[in-house]
Amino acid sequence: MKILCINSRKGMGDQIIILPYIHSISRKFKTPVSLLAKDNSRAKDLFADDNHINEIITLEKEMDGIGGILKLTNELKKRNFDKIFIFNSSLRYNLIARLAGIKSIYQYPFSFGKKDNMVISAKIFTEDITGKVVSTEPNLIIKNTGNNFDKNVRHVVLGIAASGKTKIWNINNYIRLGQEISKKMKCKFYIAAGPNDVDLINKFKDSDIGKNSISFEKLSIKETLPIIKNCDCYIGNDTGFAHISVALKIKSLFIFMDTPIFVYSSYAPSLISTVEPEGIEKGTTTHDTLGKDKISFDEVYKKSIELLS
Repeated sequence: MKILCINSRKGMGDQIIILPYIHSISRKFKTPVSLLAKDNSRAKDLFADDNHINEIITLEKEMDGIGGILKLTNELKKRNFDKIFIFNSSLRYNLIARLAGIKSIYQYPFSFGKKDNMVISAKIFTEDITGKVVSTEPNLIIKNTGNNFDKNVRHVVLGIAASGKTKIWNINNYIRLGQEISKKMKCKFYIAAGPNDVDLINKFKDSDIGKNSISFEKLSIKETLPIIKNCDCYIGNDTGFAHISVALKIKSLFIFMDTPIFVYSSYAPSLISTVEPEGIEKGTTTHDTLGKDKISFDEVYKKSIELLS
């Protein structure tokens, strides 16, 4: 039996959040699945060692939109899939599945719409298929878990970047946080940011705690996974590296400023702590909250120390 799952969301975090449901479908039908995903979701790096997923089909730009229907149909048709599981309610993907000759099509009901809570929607969808309760907590599978870290040092992933400026806590706050934590305990900081974030990375490295840091900008996502796996915690913006940390079972502190906390923190409550802007009702941060200048440094520091103690 050949099975295709489609998760067309573009972020690393969005891929991580859907992972438990892909695993559940693979276990239900006792076979690894193929996954159609966008390249910027980094699915190939994230799931390279996952025995539930045997192929990542990249959703190229020319396969997207109305104009890409024929190209994507041909790509799927040559693989002769028996079943398809579509983690959205798009009529386009339903049509493509039919044109590709896939007999069994499972998809979100159209009533879910574009504003669905991806955790709740995926859970309802998958449990209806499998007939079993599915945990929302992701498990990112990696083969390389080697650990030569100094046990006398606290190893901290710092998520200093994000997909938009409104989601980024000021880099000077992270420098100060590193300074204050280092007064309490010996630390090494792993700067979770990429080549587009060099200005932020360099500012941290040029600070007085920069000597106790390394950055990820020259590493592939796959190369960062064993490093993150062996860290003590993640502290930082709500970004892809935050969700990777959770999926690697690392306790994490998410700073929410302009993303929906009810979606991005609810799936793993035993691993995720949160900080939201001051002056708003807790649990209500969402798009357009624009709260990056209203984050309490003292709250972030206190919760960071709690994670590391």
